[in-house]
Amino acid sequence: MHVTHQRSFMALAVSAALLLQTGSAGAIGLQQAYEDALHNDPTYQGAFYDSESGKEYVNIGRSALLPNLSGDYENNKNRADIKTLGSGNQATLSHPVYDGEVAMLNLRQPLFSPEAVARYRQGMAQSNYSARQFEFQGQDLALRVAGAYFDALFAHDQVLLATAQRDVLVEQRRINDRMLERGEGTKTDMLETQAKLDLAEAQLIESKDNEVTARDTLAAIVGHQISGLDGLMENLPVKPLEPREFEAWKTLALDHNSEIAAQRFAIESSAQEIQKDKAGHLPRLDFVASYGRQNDNSVYTYNQESLVRSVGIQLTVPLFAGGAVSATTRQAVAANERAKADLVAKTDKVLVDLRKQYNLVVSSVGRIEALHKAVASGELLIVATEQSIKGGVRINLDLLSAQQQLYATKKDLAQALYGYLLGTLRLRAGAGVLSSDDVHDLATYFH
Repeated sequence: MHVTHQRSFMALAVSAALLLQTGSAGAIGLQQAYEDALHNDPTYQGAFYDSESGKEYVNIGRSALLPNLSGDYENNKNRADIKTLGSGNQATLSHPVYDGEVAMLNLRQPLFSPEAVARYRQGMAQSNYSARQFEFQGQDLALRVAGAYFDALFAHDQVLLATAQRDVLVEQRRINDRMLERGEGTKTDMLETQAKLDLAEAQLIESKDNEVTARDTLAAIVGHQISGLDGLMENLPVKPLEPREFEAWKTLALDHNSEIAAQRFAIESSAQEIQKDKAGHLPRLDFVASYGRQNDNSVYTYNQESLVRSVGIQLTVPLFAGGAVSATTRQAVAANERAKADLVAKTDKVLVDLRKQYNLVVSSVGRIEALHKAVASGELLIVATEQSIKGGVRINLDLLSAQQQLYATKKDLAQALYGYLLGTLRLRAGAGVLSSDDVHDLATYFH
């Protein structure tokens, strides 16, 4: 009789602890969490404004190629001492007081300026660098949201499993007590169950603390408290990778990875810095024009008003700058070599991480399939053990061991599923092809 009661309780407890549970009412889904993070995550918001600032580099660089128009206005109060020699060399001294006024409009348009060209090209490289950095931050946000979401879900799974494990042990202790009262059980069985129950209570407290921490981490990203999470669907389609070969993923990464692309633009920017510094030794040719009015500007133009229009070209030839041009050029060359070395290091790191995620996803497919089978086998083992206990072949400790094994397998399955999903996202991010559409597709696995 007690075996039948225990079996029904086990079925209830395992059902309550299913890892692939449905979401609670009012729960936040992965898609909503991602959209909230786009608006609220402080790290991503900072990256957005960095990107907005970076867009202006190209405009700053272009300005060196465009006309420079300036206006000058000057108004002075003048008092002059003028000595005038007359007949017989007789000097006449006068002290005129007059207002001097000058108004000028000046135009300068570069015709030949290697420095201006280098500034423009450098501005384009800097803006492109900023854009690729922001693209990387967008992919990183998707990974952080998904990672925090999966951590919170797994922490919730741990609470459910720890609760079910504790409840089963509580019921097992009751059964042991009744069996001992009837003389059918042993003191050893009761003590073994109590020891496992005490451990289960401690694990439940720890799992609840971990769940609070995981939800707080997710809340910091999405910008609000989390009341519940959508659960992973029961029959998650675990598909083989496409493309299947690592070399194909490697090619994608070399062509599209945001960090690698950003570093290439950093190299281009430093290369243009070299050209900009070298231009300190090169001549510059400008088209210049001015239009101005002068009124009593000096004693020579006293009581005169003039209107001056001028158009021409101006050639500037640097001769010697104390060695500053050569020194800054050498600095720029060294910085460019450093940027090239950084590209090699960054490329190596990206490819190592890419290989790691590729191996993880590939191995996860077979591991998840094996764990599904292990869970099914574990549930059958519990039923068989119960029957054996009823027939007197097995003892209570065997059932507890079977239950512990099932819980451990379910934890491993949940961790493998979340690892597979996050590994897929990280693989696509490493290859530079992760987008919001991937988050949307992944969100359909939750309900």
